[in-house]
Amino acid sequence: MAWWLGIPSSSSHALIGGLIGAAIVESGLGVVKLEGLGKVILALAISPPLGFFVDYRVMKLVLYLARDAHPNINYFLKRIQIVTAVTLALSHGTNDAQKTMGVITMGLVAAGVLPTFQVPLWVIAISAGAIALGTWTGGWRLIKTLGGKFYKIRPIHGFTAQISSAAVILSAAMLGGPVSTTQVVSSAIMGVGSAERVSKVRWGVAQQIVIAWVTTIPTGALAAALVEMILLRWSL
Repeated sequence: MAWWLGIPSSSSHALIGGLIGAAIVESGLGVVKLEGLGKVILALAISPPLGFFVDYRVMKLVLYLARDAHPNINYFLKRIQIVTAVTLALSHGTNDAQKTMGVITMGLVAAGVLPTFQVPLWVIAISAGAIALGTWTGGWRLIKTLGGKFYKIRPIHGFTAQISSAAVILSAAMLGGPVSTTQVVSSAIMGVGSAERVSKVRWGVAQQIVIAWVTTIPTGALAAALVEMILLRWSL
């Protein structure tokens, strides 16, 4: 639904909400481990402001270093974005894909297909393949939102946002923190624009995205709870 509306929602939030909703309907509130849930929510809450702050500072640095640069620097920044885009895609896989693999493996263990929690190679392959296929077929709705509705993005903005977002996401992955790539990238783009000029950012669009972030977990939980209740009733 968020993709259809062109709103960059968090798949991490949706996944966590879905797990919580289904688990509560199946086994009650006591099944939710608050300590683990708290760590997950903390990582998700910290990552957007961190992405904003890091990109704001990096953009200030890049603007300072390029203050006397020739306009041809835009050509260099366009070319170097091939590297930064690949790095960002890699960071996306090290974080978001791991959540997908974890949930699939959890289901296999719960169903008795696997005796222990070890991710099979075929789960890794289908998770990577599905993310690649989704990237290829996703269309332009979200791309237009992030690439044009905040402000007119130039090569320097794309380069800075990509390298800063990749740094934040890779750091979180190495620390074992499940962050939202969507949130980090969106807040990074806001940070880039703010570093150049605060009034440049269309904060109304940013507000819509933040509202989507806040409502995704409860919406995902409600949807999963409804599906779980239907399945339980059908199985009876």
